[in-house]
Amino acid sequence: MDTREHISAGGVVFRDADDLEICLIKPTGRTLWALPKGSLEEGETAEAAALREIREETGINGAVEATLGSIEYWFLSRGENVRVHKQVHFFLVRALSGDTADHDHEVEEARWFSYEAALDVMTYPNERQMLREGAALLAPTDQS
Repeated sequence: MDTREHISAGGVVFRDADDLEICLIKPTGRTLWALPKGSLEEGETAEAAALREIREETGINGAVEATLGSIEYWFLSRGENVRVHKQVHFFLVRALSGDTADHDHEVEEARWFSYEAALDVMTYPNERQMLREGAALLAPTDQS
């Protein structure tokens, strides 16, 4: 079986570090909530791809506050009989402007959740860990 490498980038998008809210997406035709993410375009850095994907999938323009690390996993590509090794780089992104109603067709809904509610509804454990790591970086701000 052939193997393919795939690199994506995304972010933990937050607003109001004192009363932390996280923006999650519900992809079209799916019953899950996840962090916004997507493929790098040719010549694009992971950071630039994360900001572009966040803007496309959530309608939110943001600024990178920190690098959170990456997750990786394997899956079988539907219909291609190819094993895919996917790596997703995540960033902590402060929301600056925009409206969640302005998301693209790949997303059925983009919505703000409280930190606790986001952890409860998120589908993927590895993305929940990225959210925890991002919130930990914001914790000193919360305690000031």
